[in-house]
Amino acid sequence: MILGDLLDAPVTGTSGDRLGYVVDVRFALDGPLDGLLAAPRLHGLLVSPRTGTSFLGYERTRVRAPAVLARYYAWRHRGTFLVPWEDVASVAPGAVRLVDGFRRFSPALPG
Repeated sequence: MILGDLLDAPVTGTSGDRLGYVVDVRFALDGPLDGLLAAPRLHGLLVSPRTGTSFLGYERTRVRAPAVLARYYAWRHRGTFLVPWEDVASVAPGAVRLVDGFRRFSPALPG
């Protein structure tokens, strides 16, 4: 799978209801050692109900400047949530479907 296949893909629930679009992915560095660092693992998908555009780093809680952009991206991505990868039922070209009872988490990252 190529990351570009996931970005901007529509996300639906099990009943086919549209939940939003994939705007980013989250990786965790908790796999086996791969040289000096742990191997990355796909942790989850960020789903925005309104747009397929990226946060451009403004999901980090300490990023507040320039203030106009920080407020704009907070408004534009209101309602965005993180879905753990294990709650993804299927990925097809241009479509992501979530399992029944999927979990939603805050997209915010510390500083």
